[in-house]
Amino acid sequence: MAYKANNKRYKKLEYRRSGKSGLLLPPITLGLWQNFGGKKSMSKEAKKMLFRAFDRGVTHFDLANNYGPPAGSAEENFGKVMNSDFKKYRDEMIISSKAGYHMWDGPYGEWGSKKYLTASLDQSLKRMKLDYVDIFLFSSF
Repeated sequence: MAYKANNKRYKKLEYRRSGKSGLLLPPITLGLWQNFGGKKSMSKEAKKMLFRAFDRGVTHFDLANNYGPPAGSAEENFGKVMNSDFKKYRDEMIISSKAGYHMWDGPYGEWGSKKYLTASLDQSLKRMKLDYVDIFLFSSF
């Protein structure tokens, strides 16, 4: 059965403006780090968490190029759910990803060069099967 979002999902949360951007964000974000990775597919429980969060008004889903494990698998799994269940709700969602830590071998596989950030964003978009992310962050110590 195809997922259908709760039509009262925006009634309970108070969305807050983010800086001067005009973007409204929910008071809580669902981060898809360790519980959403896996080599084969997202667990049924993880998928239920996504649906439950969205049904309660959580519109911001936070990912990163190396979330998993293994690295990249959280984005791949989220992309599968986006295309199978969330596609018609894409314009209601804020999807963020980030880069900065080791992702592949060689001198361009981590840290903050333009080459690394551009390649990392491109790879993230392919894994999630998206045309864009709403927020892209550089994460480093």
